[in-house]
Amino acid sequence: MIYVTQPTLPNFDDFTEKLKELWESKHLTNNGKFHQELEQKLAEFLGVEYISLFSNGTLALIVGLQALRITGEVITTPYSFVATTHSLHWNGIKPVFCDICQEDGNLNPDKIEALITPQTTAILPVHVYGNPCDNEKIQKIADTYGLKIIYDAAHAFAVEKNNRTILNWGDLSILSFHATKTFNTFEGGAIICKDATTKQRIDYLKNFGFAGEETVVAPGINAKMNEVSAITGLLQLPLYEKNRLKRQKIVNLYKAKLKNTKGIRFIKSNENIKENYSYFPIFIDKNKFGKSRNDVYDLLKQNNIFARKYFYPLISQFPAYRGLKSAKKENLPVATKMADEVLCLPLYADLELENAEKIIRMINE
Repeated sequence: MIYVTQPTLPNFDDFTEKLKELWESKHLTNNGKFHQELEQKLAEFLGVEYISLFSNGTLALIVGLQALRITGEVITTPYSFVATTHSLHWNGIKPVFCDICQEDGNLNPDKIEALITPQTTAILPVHVYGNPCDNEKIQKIADTYGLKIIYDAAHAFAVEKNNRTILNWGDLSILSFHATKTFNTFEGGAIICKDATTKQRIDYLKNFGFAGEETVVAPGINAKMNEVSAITGLLQLPLYEKNRLKRQKIVNLYKAKLKNTKGIRFIKSNENIKENYSYFPIFIDKNKFGKSRNDVYDLLKQNNIFARKYFYPLISQFPAYRGLKSAKKENLPVATKMADEVLCLPLYADLELENAEKIIRMINE
């Protein structure tokens, strides 16, 4: 069985040694020693000043919207994992879907202004597959109309543009440390913000709103990262770069062997970007390739190779959202086409190159 991804794990003996410390302390959660250490080390590693750890990325999104007091309508992408839009729904916010750019799958900034109404309060873009959005254009629009920007950076751990982190863009960036991500804490997430006051509010909100033993300042939620996840993160962090380079080799192999295959295209690369190689999507043009995306997906599956259609169907096509005016397919032609053609090939640090070669041969033959 070759799956689309496989989690990296720390050395088991190192993990159990840390667990012994945890057992002795009996401090399992609530901002313990390992939680505090991981926040500090992640801030240094990522080049950010303020980071708040969460039990998962979805709760981080939900709390991030709460922290900025976002209401009304938010312009977002239909081409993402459902948690992006669900976080809006859980805050009573109406999602307004905007079409995407074909070259990178990200929110198309040239389509945003036409969707702004008096009810619009924010923009929620996604760095799809870890590819940075056009922050300059999006920020200019936000500044013009007085909107907040919350970046869903679930795919973008440690991604840099021009040798600077992209996680300081906008008002907030939201990370996921799910087991499928390039850096994982089993389950986990984080919010990156720009000032101590915002971090304090975020930390209140993720801990029921407690600002002291007898003081609750907001209707918060329980979204704290536990100490076991924090230990996992501390042990994973030194392994990140080695695993990133392993992923890069596999991506380079895919590109080299599929670049001349008629009817297959890749996401546009940018030499100014330090990628994390989270995913390797290909887009299959049935008319040029001779077979559909689904044909390739089925062929691989029959041979115990489990690729994934990330992201199909579009979020806008799910029952909870397809009744929205902005969800109509005619408003989202690029997103619709990409969703119909995308197939993410297996990619993880321990994927053997010979297995990647096998996948390439099956596609080409």
